[in-house]
Amino acid sequence: MSLRARLLLTLGLTLVLLWGLAAAWLLRDLHDQFVATLDQRLAQSARMVAALAAQLPQEVWMAADRQALTIPPIEGLACQVHSPSGEIMARTHADMENILAIGGQGHSYRESDGVTWRVFTYERDGLIITTADRMDERNLLLDNVIKVAVVPFVVALLGSLVAIWVGVIRGLAPLEHLRGALSQRHPDAMEPVSSSGMPTEIRPLIEALNGLLARVRAAFVREQRFTSDAAHELRTPLTAAKTHLQVARRLEGPASRKALEHAEQGIVRLSRTIDQLLTLSRVEGRLVFDDGVPSWLEEVVALARRDVDPTGEASIELPLTWPPWQLAMPRELAITALRNLLENALRHGSCDMPVTVSVAPVPPGTGSPHGVEVRVRNQAAGVDPGSLTQVTRRFWRSGTQQGSGLGLSIVAAITARFGGSVSFTCPTTESFEARLILPLVRQQESPATPDQTPRKGPITTTRVMRDDDRE
Repeated sequence: MSLRARLLLTLGLTLVLLWGLAAAWLLRDLHDQFVATLDQRLAQSARMVAALAAQLPQEVWMAADRQALTIPPIEGLACQVHSPSGEIMARTHADMENILAIGGQGHSYRESDGVTWRVFTYERDGLIITTADRMDERNLLLDNVIKVAVVPFVVALLGSLVAIWVGVIRGLAPLEHLRGALSQRHPDAMEPVSSSGMPTEIRPLIEALNGLLARVRAAFVREQRFTSDAAHELRTPLTAAKTHLQVARRLEGPASRKALEHAEQGIVRLSRTIDQLLTLSRVEGRLVFDDGVPSWLEEVVALARRDVDPTGEASIELPLTWPPWQLAMPRELAITALRNLLENALRHGSCDMPVTVSVAPVPPGTGSPHGVEVRVRNQAAGVDPGSLTQVTRRFWRSGTQQGSGLGLSIVAAITARFGGSVSFTCPTTESFEARLILPLVRQQESPATPDQTPRKGPITTTRVMRDDDRE
């Protein structure tokens, strides 16, 4: 059922029910008041006749004993006066002795020849006065009164139903206009829907729709960017691998093996680039990342170090103690961000100096009141200060650097997604430092750990065996 039909049906039935109950109540009260008024008129007529009879001279009553007086009739009423002995002294109708006969005092119903009468009997100073009304005349009068009362109700009800119909149609007109505008939009049109002239109640709907369009547009942009990046970055390693395989097929001996090694290196680089592209697309496009696994800082650093240096040969210095801090972000993404920073530091750092990792709480007033700052420093030729803002751009490489150029872009996307940040500085001309700010779970939200004492992390000072194709 449409919203319009539902509103019309609900409001119409409600209005008819309420007006019907009000009309029934009014008509019942009108009937009771009408009957009471006519009964009161009947009783007042009897009292009036009794008062007039009391003022008649004595000789009139003496003549009435011999012959009943005739009282001029009143329209719609019949009256008869009896003496204390039961003789008829006066009457308006000579043919209603059964209806006007002496009976119990007060109101009663009497029937004669199929006609029902409303009778009132009154006694005063020995005189008994009986008055009567025809019920058919009463009912006819009551029907006329009810018609006069019901017709305005019916007219008002019909007018109200028409007003409701017009009001609902006019009230839902903006929705109809919105439906028409959306149905006429091009499938590729992602521009916001205008809320100009729309009622206040519909604007939140339009704002929500515009938000959805913005998210869909962003998803399309990410998809197009991913497709473009993949087509651009995968073409070169695929071409190189294909060329080396063709060379290996034509040559023999050391030249063939060397071509196969180059092809294998290209495939490894291609696989790495695909992984990085998929990770970046996942971070930018996915809505929910919670996997239910706690993300403890010490564990994240340990796993990131293991991914970077599975053999333990790399020269990486870690803090001696670890505070029991839990990160307010998925563990997998935290590991990915830190791993990319460590790989970048190991690849571009000096072989003689270790990579240093330090952690500290974020100082107040830095825009992240509850977070941890992880610093990764390596000794290498400093980056041009003008290029520090470019290092997180996709596929950006400085000079002759190797790699896909996506590692730091992924770090920036992960931190931005969860309210953190990443920045890069050159403390000296021979060093490069990455500062990664990650959000922490607040103390009341963080579950208790089995051991709250500071924990030691391993320190190694051996040199790393690096590969220029690693990132």
